[in-house]
Amino acid sequence: MLKKRLIPVLLLQNGLLVRSETFSIHQIIGNPIHEVERFNQWNVDELIYLDITKDDNYDLRRADTKVKELKNPLDILEEVSKNCFMPLTWGGKIKNLEDMRQRFLRGADKVTINSEAVRNPRLIVESARTFGSQAIVVSIDVLRKDDGTNEVYIDGGKTPTGLTSEHWAKQAESYGAGEILIQSIDRDGVGCGYDLELIRSIAAAVKIPIIACSGVGDYRHYAQGIEAGASAVAAANIWHFKELSDRNGKRAMVKAGIDVRVV
Repeated sequence: MLKKRLIPVLLLQNGLLVRSETFSIHQIIGNPIHEVERFNQWNVDELIYLDITKDDNYDLRRADTKVKELKNPLDILEEVSKNCFMPLTWGGKIKNLEDMRQRFLRGADKVTINSEAVRNPRLIVESARTFGSQAIVVSIDVLRKDDGTNEVYIDGGKTPTGLTSEHWAKQAESYGAGEILIQSIDRDGVGCGYDLELIRSIAAAVKIPIIACSGVGDYRHYAQGIEAGASAVAAANIWHFKELSDRNGKRAMVKAGIDVRVV
């Protein structure tokens, strides 16, 4: 059986790393190049960078000559990949096969698509055929409503689609997606734990691996995500605000009986 993975998610906005809360509040926390160097020293299994920039303005706002000239996402990706010694997934601003190709050429091992996959599901089919399903991650942003139902949103959590997460995940799998990244809009940055019901329902609907994200505030949440059916557990904010996040996260998973890679 494959070992379960622990994955940091790094959010990139206008060239800077940010923390997010409910997809609406963003606080600058660092530099994308310096951060990957730190993760190289940690016991993590992969990295996911998601570019959530709304416009085309990229400015690292640093005097550091190593990074100050990086003015677009491809330059940032290329510099990140030079310093990243683990599998790297890159998402954001991907509209077509050429966008994917450029990201692979600059060092991404996998790409993740979200809004464009909903608008143009054929993109999943074509990208899986061109690059292989193993390189295509479909990210699904989900809002849990007051009545307990859920709906998939796109455009950074702004546009409802009328799709349920289970239905869309199953469709994405049928089109050729190799993996599903689940993000809960209402739990983003809150720290109350994963939406376990959401993970269970998607795990029951598909056979491909699921990466659970959104809501981690305690290391024990990781094991809960795996037990609900995820193949990998991811988080964003906890990596920036707690010491030894890699070791303590893996220790909590081992303590819960989860098979993980340890060093």
